[in-house]
Amino acid sequence: MKKTLMAGLVAVAIALGAFVVAGQGDAQSTGMFPYDDAAAVARGAEIYVANCASCHGADRKGQAQWRTARTPEGRALAPPHDETGHTWHHPDAQLFAITKMGTAAVVGNGYESDMIGFGDVLTDQEIREVLGYIKSTWPADVIAQHNMINAQ
Repeated sequence: MKKTLMAGLVAVAIALGAFVVAGQGDAQSTGMFPYDDAAAVARGAEIYVANCASCHGADRKGQAQWRTARTPEGRALAPPHDETGHTWHHPDAQLFAITKMGTAAVVGNGYESDMIGFGDVLTDQEIREVLGYIKSTWPADVIAQHNMINAQ
């Protein structure tokens, strides 16, 4: 079981690395979203309201019972993007890939998700600004932990 899990994690890491190297995730080479740039955060907030809030909530709290309930199709509910969710547990490159390509494309292996890819809707810069806005709302200790995840 541990070998299978480790192999899966290695495969995801390799895929994300290839994504960045191929230029699809060019912004992620720095591992940073503009969470401390007020103008970028303001643009990201507007983009979030227009594209993300309908599922993840205007308050970034996600859908009720997101940890335990499922959609009628058996898919996971939209998680919160505040400090109570798991967004900050993922490195920037993975968050960028999920937002651009959709969860199912990143996870693979037949995984189904209602999280679409926004690569045909938003530019890479707009995706970075949305993620920067989300990150800007986290408490300082969560940002510090997220930055440590990025550094690994």
